Amino acid sequence: MKKILLAVAIMIAAVSCNNGPKTNAEKMAAYEAEMQKIMDEYEAAEDPDAIEDETIKKLVDLSLATIKKYPNDTVALEALQQCYYYADPEDLKDAIDRLSDTFKEEPFVKMIAESLDAKLLTQVGKPFVDFTVDHVLGENPDGTLNTEKRSLSDYVGKGKYILVDFWSPWCPPCKDELPNIVNVYNKYHGDKFDILSVAVWEESRGMNWKNTIDTAAVYGITWNQINNGHQEPASLYGIEGIPHVILFGPDGTIVKRDLRGKALEEAVAAIAR
Repeated sequence: MKKILLAVAIMIAAVSCNNGPKTNAEKMAAYEAEMQKIMDEYEAAEDPDAIEDETIKKLVDLSLATIKKYPNDTVALEALQQCYYYADPEDLKDAIDRLSDTFKEEPFVKMIAESLDAKLLTQVGKPFVDFTVDHVLGENPDGTLNTEKRSLSDYVGKGKYILVDFWSPWCPPCKDELPNIVNVYNKYHGDKFDILSVAVWEESRGMNWKNTIDTAAVYGITWNQINNGHQEPASLYGIEGIPHVILFGPDGTIVKRDLRGKALEEAVAAIAR
């Protein structure tokens, strides 16, 4: 939740500058006041973690309602920034469709729209979208890379439930989630269930396949892996943040997305026993 609080603060600072008419400034101020009220309630709660999901829903609902009410005002852009990561894809599509043509040409809005298209193609109930990566096994004696083609379809759609963890070795939240995934693997893997890790964006923090292999060993990843994923796997699934864990059914149908912690184990326990 700290990440959410930080993101809200940064986004408000980034987009709240308003040179428009006073009426839009008033709309912006009212929206930000409502956002702050929700955050104040969260911070004042005896157990903030217990109301995290409820708080996120309130923030998203407020933002979507603001876009619907003021699609031609710059407050709509701020509201979009606040909710796009957590909003339901169909609701988000409706919100973007309501924006003015000028707003739709904003780089940030176009980026969201492109990611949204991928999310809609890979939402729960849809068949998996395949990708192929030059997975690195190591270095040859001459210093060249020893690679082999590995595809999602090598593992998904083969008669088992497959939990796919999109992660990267530089990602602290990914490392925080790995003990949960190790626990799930140890308890449930077998004829009905298995796990696959797919490393993405390694180079974005100056890392590479070597870092992935080393980090995987440290954190006890003994299941199937694909490294050297770069951008494509994440782009195809509209993934904007990691870790992003997807559960695929035996036929490759997407069963659940964005699983974490307790919800991750509950989802696997329901199908693996």
